[in-house]
Amino acid sequence: MSEAATASQPTFISVGEGESERQIAIRERVAGKGAKNVSFLWLSGYRSDMSGTKAVELDALAERTGLGCIRFDYSGHGQSGGKFTNGTISRWLEEALAVIDHTKPKKIVLVGSSMGGWIALRVIQELRKRKKAPSIGGLVLIAPAPDFTVDLIEPNLSDNERRSLAERGYFEEPSEYSPEPNIFTRALIEDGQTNRVLTGIIETGCPVHILQGMEDADVPFSHSLKLVEHLPADDVVLTLVRDGDHRLSRPQDIERILTAAETLALHNSQ
Repeated sequence: MSEAATASQPTFISVGEGESERQIAIRERVAGKGAKNVSFLWLSGYRSDMSGTKAVELDALAERTGLGCIRFDYSGHGQSGGKFTNGTISRWLEEALAVIDHTKPKKIVLVGSSMGGWIALRVIQELRKRKKAPSIGGLVLIAPAPDFTVDLIEPNLSDNERRSLAERGYFEEPSEYSPEPNIFTRALIEDGQTNRVLTGIIETGCPVHILQGMEDADVPFSHSLKLVEHLPADDVVLTLVRDGDHRLSRPQDIERILTAAETLALHNSQ
């Protein structure tokens, strides 16, 4: 499905002040009234944006079912402003919370892909601190990568990458998904330490469905098993896709994701 098939055009909000100010692009499909007053909140992965296949298909599901769908691009991604190399988990978390404050959904089901799964968990932690916040109907995590800077990047750095971080403030690695290399900055890695979630019990207060490919070369499925251990108080479903890769964008993968999202949204719309 193409982006042209979706109904909304992007709007922009300003996040941050002074030199940190950046324009964040949002596409919102407003939820129907009454029982179905539930919106999906899409949280993309690292270097991904709201025009990707999974995000667009989630929006199409919302259109078919009368649900809402909120998508946005992190700064340095897609149609949003700001430099990608200024990005950190804290910065992108700030933007996600600003999007929620701007759109003011009543109920949300968060759908986070890869790094978006980490940000989704942090969003819930921050919302649970507030006296007034949208109710959380559920959490769908697709190949989630919480704490990836700490658990998946730092332990595997080569001597050359460590030297590049120290001398240049970043290192590059080839990307399987783009001709441009992935860039990981020292700021991103250091900030990851302050946003760790796999340090104790994570309380989401909502049902959680994790979908993980067992052939994922970027986030091993053992990482999702580890995440489950940190969610002892929640109703957690873990779907392991034996031949699934990191993207989980094949038609059968999309169907699994949409079924999980719709189930959580409609179950909590009563």
